[in-house]
Amino acid sequence: MLTCILKVNDNTRWSQNGITVCGGNQRGNGLNQLYHPMGICVDDDEETIYIADSFNQRIIECKYGTTNGKIVAGGNGSGDQDDQMSRPTDIVINKENDCFIICDQGNNRIVRWPRRNGTSGQTIISNIVCTGLAMDNNGYFYTSDLKTSEVRRWIIGDPRGVVVAGGNGQGSRLNQLDGPGYLFVDQDYSIYISDEHNRRVIKWIKGATQGIIV
Repeated sequence: MLTCILKVNDNTRWSQNGITVCGGNQRGNGLNQLYHPMGICVDDDEETIYIADSFNQRIIECKYGTTNGKIVAGGNGSGDQDDQMSRPTDIVINKENDCFIICDQGNNRIVRWPRRNGTSGQTIISNIVCTGLAMDNNGYFYTSDLKTSEVRRWIIGDPRGVVVAGGNGQGSRLNQLDGPGYLFVDQDYSIYISDEHNRRVIKWIKGATQGIIV
């Protein structure tokens, strides 16, 4: 399965000038345009990225060196039907099941969408206001929930998941979150959370009862 964990050497130095790899042609719904892009995931070929093109209600695949993207999920207008999404915010790839897992925030759900010519998705989690997703090396995926101020860990087929960060009400204490957004899980299974309304990034070590501000 793809976890979207990037290995960066301690001595890595970044170029001072970036290059556009997708979009950059003003906002719009053309295949060479994006409209409020949010979460992204890099495939393991390191040349393909998937973008939650939120206001276009779709997931776009962009390959390095090409000018147009390809719609791989959604793109059928805003709605709650199986072939639609409403403001998707993030995406991860589960290669074990050959599918995308997508935060369909406007519909308060997580959907699974086939990677190979999928025409519709399947709701796997309901009643969740998800912004961020992450996957670990064991195939578990993690969701942030704005409504419950928590992060849960799931495996496909699990109807409940397990709270692994927050879950103690909305607040600013180290055992609380307020507006958890994007997530990153490292190889030690520590979770890094953009805790938006607390204006902090917090690290939650596996099994811990509270986080550490980083």
